[in-house]
Amino acid sequence: MASSYSSSSSSIVGMLVGLGVVLAHINGCLGVDYKGALTKSLLYYEAQRSGKLPRNQRVQWRGDSGLHDGKDAGIDLVGGYYDAGDNVKFGFPMAFTLTMLSWSVVEYKAQLGAKDELQNALTAIKWGTDYLLKAHTEPNVMYCEVGDGDSDHSCWMRPEDMTTPRTSFRIDSQHPGSDLAGESAAALAAASVAFKSSNPAYSNTLLRHAKQLFDFARNNQGLYQNSVPVAGKFYSSSGFQDELLWASAWLYRATGDQTYLNYLGGSGNTGGTRTMFSWDDKFAGVQILAAKLVLDGKVQASGLWSDFKSQGEQFLCSCLQKGNNNVKKSPGGLLHFGDWNNLQYVTTAAFLATVYSDYLAAKHASIQCVSGVVQPSDLIAFAKSQVDYILGSNPNRMSYMVGFGPKYPTQVHHRGASIVSIKTNPNPVSCQDGFNLWFYKNAPNPNVLTGAVVGGPDANDGYSDQRSNYNMAEAAIANTAPLVGVLAKLT
Repeated sequence: MASSYSSSSSSIVGMLVGLGVVLAHINGCLGVDYKGALTKSLLYYEAQRSGKLPRNQRVQWRGDSGLHDGKDAGIDLVGGYYDAGDNVKFGFPMAFTLTMLSWSVVEYKAQLGAKDELQNALTAIKWGTDYLLKAHTEPNVMYCEVGDGDSDHSCWMRPEDMTTPRTSFRIDSQHPGSDLAGESAAALAAASVAFKSSNPAYSNTLLRHAKQLFDFARNNQGLYQNSVPVAGKFYSSSGFQDELLWASAWLYRATGDQTYLNYLGGSGNTGGTRTMFSWDDKFAGVQILAAKLVLDGKVQASGLWSDFKSQGEQFLCSCLQKGNNNVKKSPGGLLHFGDWNNLQYVTTAAFLATVYSDYLAAKHASIQCVSGVVQPSDLIAFAKSQVDYILGSNPNRMSYMVGFGPKYPTQVHHRGASIVSIKTNPNPVSCQDGFNLWFYKNAPNPNVLTGAVVGGPDANDGYSDQRSNYNMAEAAIANTAPLVGVLAKLT
């Protein structure tokens, strides 16, 4: 009996060990829950909504807010998105966010559909584009901001309780803003492509406004912060040539109209090799879109078009540490572009690598970097490494997407999330009480800002989970948008 028992025991142990190996293998194959991250990334936009919330609102701790926006100007500017942890609607980064969400749908519609997230992605876009359409009241008029950054930042209030001024700011032909109008044109053109099959009438409306905004931007040139200085304090534009090219690239993709291709090819400005791709600097995005035109044989593979392509590729080379001027990396492997909201640049770089891997793979092409050849598979591996880091494969074993995984930031710098929900306690929280009772409270936020991507860790992988540390702990709508496409591809 003893020997028989010992033999059975040994068999059971062997089976368990074998099962463990199998489970480990399965877990390794399954890896990160990209689908869960994708779902959460789109959920985040519901927490950022301004205006009258719909019946199917999933983020239940939020309520209606900003219901009189635009009243000071005699127009309806209700809706759109709050930018980050504040209660201001900044049109410039909002438009870029919508362009990136739309690009994600344009490239990964099938993958989003397969994971039952296509409708949520289109809904996230439409909540923003509906607002942009409202803000574009005349061909040469665009409202670019609601709320005042200075007064807003001096208060810590739920959006539902706001008592700060909701001033409406605009650009027009006498007060131009080619960057803002150009980015808005790009957003509406990209969205028109995203909606073309599911809602052709809406797609046509978006395209009509996009064309008008491009003409406005091109014919009335100037930096928008020169017309609206208050916006420049928070989202200052470094130039508008990139937005004009960005808009023309998207309008060509949406229409096939040679006029827009001629504008893109006749600009004489390809941007050079960039150091980042962001709400302020679109050149790398333009270069990748132009490179696709070269790969598809729609333009010549020489001259200016060749410059666009090589410069976009050199940016990716530098991200993959194979270029002349490589982007710094943390010891844990995260690209480090800067100390302020670094992850916004990581997500855009990962997106460009992801889409370009597809463009190259379709043509069985590769990139020749200074330090060797980069294959489409290398670009995807790079994008995956950055996304995996963001989702928890890092020295801190912390996910920098809120609500994802067992450990994530709990003190996100965000007014609505950090104050008890109005649904739980409807008593108004005043400007100063918000600071005294909630901002300075060293405790997790009462509401989880699911899907938000915070600013992220420093150059040495350090992260301080403190509400007051807005460099690291504040999330913004532009951070998450590029991840939607990457996650759809990886899922």
